[in-house]
Order: sequence, then structure tokens, then C-alpha cells
Amino acid sequence: MDEVKKLLEGFADRAADGLPDADIDADVSRGRLALRRIKRRRRVTGVLCIAAASALVLAIGNQVKWWGSGSEVAGGTVQPETVASAANPSSAPPARPSSNRTISEFGAPVVELVANQQPWSTIDCSLAPKGWTAESPIAASHVVLSQPEMRTADTAAKVILQAAPQARALSHPRVTDAGGKTFHIGTLDGRLTAQVKLPSQWLLVSFPSGTVEWPDDAVQRFLDSCTVR
Repeated sequence: MDEVKKLLEGFADRAADGLPDADIDADVSRGRLALRRIKRRRRVTGVLCIAAASALVLAIGNQVKWWGSGSEVAGGTVQPETVASAANPSSAPPARPSSNRTISEFGAPVVELVANQQPWSTIDCSLAPKGWTAESPIAASHVVLSQPEMRTADTAAKVILQAAPQARALSHPRVTDAGGKTFHIGTLDGRLTAQVKLPSQWLLVSFPSGTVEWPDDAVQRFLDSCTVR
């Protein structure tokens, strides 16, 4: 500050004519006041910068802790089993079904095949759908199975077995070879139909529409138990 005062005094000595004499002490005082204000502002700005930086570091640290923690999440605490399952999927408990009902219970019941105790005609099967019996009279090459509560004319809800010299053309057939026999399962006139070549002739079976479900394995087991004399 002494160097500044000397510099101002030098300028004052060379002041232009007509101008008032310079007040060196007042100028120096004003300069010191301005310098103190500048220093004060710098200190305040530095403190604010340090505080802002500290707050940012704390915020980032808390966020990393929040995301990285294995035991705390927003809204509550994660159970240890959940954390272990996420870390090791193979140790996760098996998923529990939302209902105890099987898929078949949502539609028609699946057929149950039992031993057939009723003699038929030239067509005979050792298995029959449970609760179904042959309608009388039984034709030589034609057997109709129904349930007691069915209407006589409701043929679409019945199982119809018939012997045929030739195979029928089925829509969307699925062919399976098993036990030396070839089973053809498809649709005929909109109904589930299956046929198998037996030693004497073909056996064609039409299954009911919408009353019970006949999976392919049940159809194959039923046809495999039948003979045509």
C-alpha cells in the first residue's frame, strides 16, 4: 500500500493545471476499503464453494450407499431370503402356483380311462371312459358310448366307434407309431377323430365335442386297447 501511495503522490505532483489538488490520504483510504471488500468477498465465495462441494460429496455418498446397500431399499427393508435369491438365482425357492386348480379344471374335465367290464360286439376294448356305457342295441360294427344324463339325440357329445375297410382323410393329422401300430389323430367334420389299422380292418373313433377333454395320449391308449373281430 505504501508503493501505491508513493505512486499517487507522484501523479499528484504532475497534476494538470486547473484541477484541484489530489487528496492522497482520502484516495488511499478508499483504496484500502475497496481492498478489504474484495478480500471479504473472496473469503465468502470460498466458504460457499467449499460448502457446496461438501454437500455434493455427501449427497453422492448417500446415494451410492442407498443403491449399493443389500439390506435397505426405498419403502422398507429387504428380507434376507430376497437378497440371497437375487444374488444366487439357483437358491431361490420354487415359484408357488397362484391356484391349486389344474389347467384342465378351467375347461372340460379330462377323460379317465378304466377297465371295461361290458362286452360289446365285434368291436371290443379293454379300456373305456369312466362312467360311459354302450348304448343298446349294439350294432355289429358300430358302438356308441354315452353317459347316463346325455340326451339320446346328442350324438356330438358321444364316443362313436366304427370299423371301416379303409382309412379316412383327417384334417391336421398327428401320426404316432407305437407297439407295432400307427395311430392317426386329427379332426373329421369338426370333431376330434382318431383311427388305427388293426389286422382285419381300420378302427375309426369320433370323440365328443366340448364335454370332456381327450389328450392325444389318452386317445392312443384307448385305441390301443381295442380289437375288431
